[in-house]
Amino acid sequence: MSLRHRFNPTILREYDVRGVVGETLSTDDARALGRAFGTIVARKGGKRVCVGYDGRLSSPSLEAALVEGLRASGITAIRVGRGPTPMLYFSTFELDADGGIMVTGSHNPPNYNGFKIMLGKKSFFGEEIQALSRIAAKGDFATGAGAAEDRSMFNAYLARLLTDLDMGMKPLSVAWDAGNGAAGEVMVALTKRIPGTHKLLNEAIDGKFPAHHPDPTVPENLVQLQAAVAEGNCDLGIAFDGDGDRIGLIDGQGRILWGDQIMLLLARDILKELPGSTIIADVKASQVLFDEIERAGGKPVMWKTGHSLIKTKMIETNAPFAGEMSAHLFFADRYYGFDDALYAAVRLLNIVSRSEETLAEYRDSLPHVVNTPEIRFPCAEDRKLPVIAAVKDRLSAAGADVNDIDGVRVRTADGWWLLRASNTQDVLVARCESSDEEGLARLKQALAEQVSASGLEVPDF
Repeated sequence: MSLRHRFNPTILREYDVRGVVGETLSTDDARALGRAFGTIVARKGGKRVCVGYDGRLSSPSLEAALVEGLRASGITAIRVGRGPTPMLYFSTFELDADGGIMVTGSHNPPNYNGFKIMLGKKSFFGEEIQALSRIAAKGDFATGAGAAEDRSMFNAYLARLLTDLDMGMKPLSVAWDAGNGAAGEVMVALTKRIPGTHKLLNEAIDGKFPAHHPDPTVPENLVQLQAAVAEGNCDLGIAFDGDGDRIGLIDGQGRILWGDQIMLLLARDILKELPGSTIIADVKASQVLFDEIERAGGKPVMWKTGHSLIKTKMIETNAPFAGEMSAHLFFADRYYGFDDALYAAVRLLNIVSRSEETLAEYRDSLPHVVNTPEIRFPCAEDRKLPVIAAVKDRLSAAGADVNDIDGVRVRTADGWWLLRASNTQDVLVARCESSDEEGLARLKQALAEQVSASGLEVPDF
């Protein structure tokens, strides 16, 4: 193998490495990534890296090449096997490894794949990912005679999930949808050990995702689960994304609970035990969430979107819980601080089974707001940040109430609107939220005016 290697720059994302297999991503890339990351670990005095992989058709070959690269840099690769990304995170903590790499395409289409990386017990992202490219391009690799050992962590992970199962006496009927993703086998084993009635959908791991796309934040991907909830008269439905780090939730009436609504249910429960705690949510979350966290005795913190950024902020603020609208949910309360949808499911079942109200009644009790889904405005990569800066300057000059922690989030008498630069695509991302349709229309108009003033085309939304 030639020492020098150049990655396709499109695969080096802000939070992970991800590309199209056979086009922008190959086993050569996996091997070089293993060598480059192994070099970083070795030069920090580390020796052991956990490796896991999801159910995609390309994952076994990428995992094998990755392990080869780690070994060539003198690292021992601990192969924890196929499963969800949180199982790899858990393994890295439980085995006190010096890092972890998960081969996964997350919720992307079947022909995608990639790598989520931990250095020590922390996220590896941003500039650190770019460092992999520089090491590989120079061929500046550490060398050594590493090893590989197989260490199934399935049973240990399952046992850890069950450790915090503490349901009440109310029996629950639950529909589950793994979307043929990597959480399927754990979901099957977990539900056998949880009281109640369980209806399982798409539990067989299948990298072709024959039933539907494995992204539970997209309503059309929850249609099958909604039908199962209705047919079985279930109390709730739970869905997982392709690698099991994001959750979808359906109430007994078949209605979707979005990321911030799930967060509030969990935050209220945590604040009963840990009053005054900091709870973090990203800038895309509803104002209802921040207001209700404060009302429940917590300290809400609005932070940047991105699971690595959220996890880093949790450590800085000692927050017991955090989350994103994308339904990455992070528990440091009784857990490790990483995003784990299977663990979130356990905590949700505890709450619903012990509550006097149903999940549907909880949803109905929330303050009524109307909002847009995420709106995406095409914008060239080199223009994204300048556009946001120009919008911020205009708004500040006009005396607007602006939070600029991640883009611009503008509060008005009608509610709020957000415009931020995507970390992963050539787009600007926006949301608006108001208490009524008329207010929402005014917010959308204000947003459109700012986008247009920056010379971008405003699509209908």
